Amino acid sequence: MLKRIEAYYDAVPRSSARAEEFGPLTLFVREGKGWPFYARPALGYEGEVPVAAVERVRARQRELGVPEAFEWVAETAPGLRAAVEASGLTVHEHPLMVLEGGPLAVPEPEGVTVRMLDADDPGLESAVAAPYAAFGFPPEPGTAGRTAERITAGLTRLAAAFDDDAEGGTAGVAALSAGQHQPVGDVSEVVGVGTVPAARRRGLGLAVTAALVADARARGAELVFLSASDADVARLYGRLGFRTVATALIAEAETETEAETEA
Repeated sequence: MLKRIEAYYDAVPRSSARAEEFGPLTLFVREGKGWPFYARPALGYEGEVPVAAVERVRARQRELGVPEAFEWVAETAPGLRAAVEASGLTVHEHPLMVLEGGPLAVPEPEGVTVRMLDADDPGLESAVAAPYAAFGFPPEPGTAGRTAERITAGLTRLAAAFDDDAEGGTAGVAALSAGQHQPVGDVSEVVGVGTVPAARRRGLGLAVTAALVADARARGAELVFLSASDADVARLYGRLGFRTVATALIAEAETETEAETEA
């Protein structure tokens, strides 16, 4: 299972990024505009990673003007964490969860419609913006258009929750919650599920996730997985049938704000 996830992690950025090889590490560099990618272990590499290799990647990231970030699975690349931390990056742990069987039924939120969106859906722009609002920053200009292109190409599937009582129907109202899954062959990852602050604690994120999982299964995904932000969120996903199988690690440079808070 973890080998299939590793193959997915190596494949999914390649639809919109080029890969630069640094020995035991691969740096994905986005082609065109959009959220920047990261570095991760080269597919199939299981040995130790020298600190010098991490530092070479970080130097290249600085040269490109992108975040100094690494993402990997602890259990499949145990030799990377020590090197990353020795280089000065901060590592964050996240439960890596896999769905067993079909999604379990969850209560449908009252007064809300959760649905999949096509590339020409009038609610697409607000659905793309909702997770950004959930995490506290605006989407980059053109994000909705790029998402529409990925939907058309079959690279992304988008689900969103809309308020039934809003004047003008779903076409004229902002999405309350949204998320995506990104299929590659028979594997898909649920990503970017977020609910706007005013609509939280209504079960919308779980309902959106359930819609994404159902869509992934209907389209032939045998393996559906996600990374939870923490143990509390993992327990929520457990209500859908997800179980923790490993630990996803994200390493990034500490911001000045974080350093001041610790000090």
